Amino acid sequence: MFRFPGAQGKDLCDSHLGNNRRDFLRVGGAGMLGMTLNTILRAQSASANSPLVGSSGWGKAKSVIMLYLQGGPSHLDLWDPKEPNSVPDNVRSDFSNIQTKLPGVNFTEILPRLAQVNDKFTMIRSMSYTPVGLFNHTAAIYQIMTGYTTDKVGPSGQLEPPTPKDFPNFGSNIVRLKPTDEPMLPFVMLPRPLQESNVVNKGGTAGFLGKAFDPYYLFPEGDDMNMSKMDNVKVDDLQLRPDVFSVRLNRRASLREAISAKLPLIDKAVADYNIDEFYSQALNLLVSGRARDSFNLSVESDALRDRYGRTSFGQCCLMARRLVEAGTRVVEVVWPKVANSDNHSWDHHVGLTGRMKTQSGPMLDQGLTTLFEDLDERGLLDETLVVAIGEFGRSPQKGVSTSGNSNSADGRDHWPYCYTSVIGGAGIKRGYVHGKSDKTGSAPLENPVHPTEILATIYHSMGIDPHTIVHNHLNQPRELVKAETVEKLFS
Repeated sequence: MFRFPGAQGKDLCDSHLGNNRRDFLRVGGAGMLGMTLNTILRAQSASANSPLVGSSGWGKAKSVIMLYLQGGPSHLDLWDPKEPNSVPDNVRSDFSNIQTKLPGVNFTEILPRLAQVNDKFTMIRSMSYTPVGLFNHTAAIYQIMTGYTTDKVGPSGQLEPPTPKDFPNFGSNIVRLKPTDEPMLPFVMLPRPLQESNVVNKGGTAGFLGKAFDPYYLFPEGDDMNMSKMDNVKVDDLQLRPDVFSVRLNRRASLREAISAKLPLIDKAVADYNIDEFYSQALNLLVSGRARDSFNLSVESDALRDRYGRTSFGQCCLMARRLVEAGTRVVEVVWPKVANSDNHSWDHHVGLTGRMKTQSGPMLDQGLTTLFEDLDERGLLDETLVVAIGEFGRSPQKGVSTSGNSNSADGRDHWPYCYTSVIGGAGIKRGYVHGKSDKTGSAPLENPVHPTEILATIYHSMGIDPHTIVHNHLNQPRELVKAETVEKLFS
């Protein structure tokens, strides 16, 4: 243990504490620091030497945008409709089928704009998994966010609140193994946390990696019905008061130099890790104003903001584009409604027809369409992986219960056995449909894809071997995800 004498803390917020506040810095646990750095370096080396290097799609993505459709949208009423005369009345969608850019591939009338750009991305119509206590949202959300299920799943599918023992969100793993080289927030989640009932943000933290790898939570003031809440973004915590430069930063820099002088062995051990560079990046994040600038949607033209849609989801999609353009590695846009709720939630147990046609459908159509167009127009789609996915789909039969919930005559319950996701950019095939559902959308007929395989594909696209070993809170080795990359998705 080392002891460094310091000046009296007269300029501190608690200056009355004097020497007791920061008079001495005791540095211990150097072995733990070395172990942590060694683990990170080992994991990075494993990906660099992976047999996957050079395979289709490997390392094509610089950034990832996940549009998480919390609640579970109905594939039959959006992007995998069946011919009206080929299915029973209680399966048939109330919406008309429309043609898309791809011959023989139909959407419903709910997605007229997306139907004109589906030559820019891949649709996976064979998402599927068999739940183990996952009929309800929280456990299913945890699975798609972390790649793992938990041991403590109640009969309703509810989980305990987030704990430091949780598996990390995929974005936390990415920014740990692929830190950004820009003075920019590496991982941003917006505009609200993952949530079912009173379980908030399960699967939305860095878990056992530690809070250093948590996303930056950009949750502006306003409830879920406030469509203009993104105009309420405040970034005061990304600003430094002038006195910080004159006093605090100088003192902290001096302290860091003192530690370096006292710990030559650590300096030598982490020489290749370039601590000075990362220290500078953290400081530059505050000083450069880059993150603050990327949050300023008012600099975008009214025409473009209108194209995205003047809704919380549409403006989040625009914010996501601005963030990756500025250097953010991972952006997770959570659908702006509690998973199991009403109005524009995707959890359409009741009133599916009206809610999807007037609320959730138009929001998705504008936001997702314009995001693909905007990224493509700016040349960013080739290096940005975009994923739109929910935790499950909806039951083919209307008005029946699969999860213990009651449903109206036009409502659909939870259905993990077959649903649709969208993935595009970063070498993903354009204008491709992967997999096929059966005649009622109940099960895949070919090429089933498990949600954990989507995570494996995301890691692969970022140049990270999905089987990279990380160590949990008990120092037990765990793979990032126990799944294989879906290489057929890449061109």
